[in-house]
Amino acid sequence: MRLFEAILAANQRQVAGDKTARIAVADHAGALPVAALTCIDARLNHLLPDALGLPEEQFIWLRNAGNIITGPLSSTMRSLALACAVKGAREIAIIGHLDCLVCKTTALTLLDRLSALGVDRHRLPANLVEYFGLFGSERQNVLRAVEHIRSSPLIGSKVPVHGLLIDLKTGRLESVVNGYEPVATTAQPANPIFQKAERTLDAFAQIGDFATNELNLPAAKIGEAVKTAHDWLHKAETVAEMIEDQIGYQAPTAAKPIPPPVPKSAEPPRIARIKDQLRQVMGPPTVVKTPPKSK
Repeated sequence: MRLFEAILAANQRQVAGDKTARIAVADHAGALPVAALTCIDARLNHLLPDALGLPEEQFIWLRNAGNIITGPLSSTMRSLALACAVKGAREIAIIGHLDCLVCKTTALTLLDRLSALGVDRHRLPANLVEYFGLFGSERQNVLRAVEHIRSSPLIGSKVPVHGLLIDLKTGRLESVVNGYEPVATTAQPANPIFQKAERTLDAFAQIGDFATNELNLPAAKIGEAVKTAHDWLHKAETVAEMIEDQIGYQAPTAAKPIPPPVPKSAEPPRIARIKDQLRQVMGPPTVVKTPPKSK
């Protein structure tokens, strides 16, 4: 039994009532210590690392708001790389948690709270969802973080990267990504509208109920988790069609000329409000320049 298989087994015994269940550290010395990224939520303080059955000295604990990784070369990736290279971590775990307050915070709410602290909107990055890494699903956030780590040049391919979710009430762990399984290689869609659609999916979740209610969009399609490349593409297409058909907020492609903007006076009030909110959260649409034809 490998380390994280033993961790999940020990956790199951804990949840069943055996609060002393631990892994046999000596049996997994070659896989320890573990570097874990979790949220800053104080409710985790009394759960970890006990819920994993690990002693504190074998648990390198990294934390940020929402256990978010924004890219393969982000500041959090630097810390994970140092945890492996300097502190000797042999395996990595992204541990998200249910009832995440970051997940429940919309970008518009964040703007209001930052404003109350004296932070001006014009001093913030254009795309708030992208910069702050806001997300609409704890599971999808874990999947995305694992993907960033696995694609990072800072982490060697020999380091398993696991994804977990923990229930704050029971301490129960759920495996989201098995780091011992081979990484599936999937081609990313090249069309810029699909690249924009993934961020738009989160943008709708972060705007809150306003856009969903105004457009009568199916909430299940907006909030459900993306587990495979096929699911991702399907959701991207769905959201792109919703935007194009209902509010016209579309990332222009190289194949199509950029359509002239519709005058605000000609737009229904609800459409204008939603477009303004999308632009406020996501920034201006991505403009893809078509290279000049060779003569």
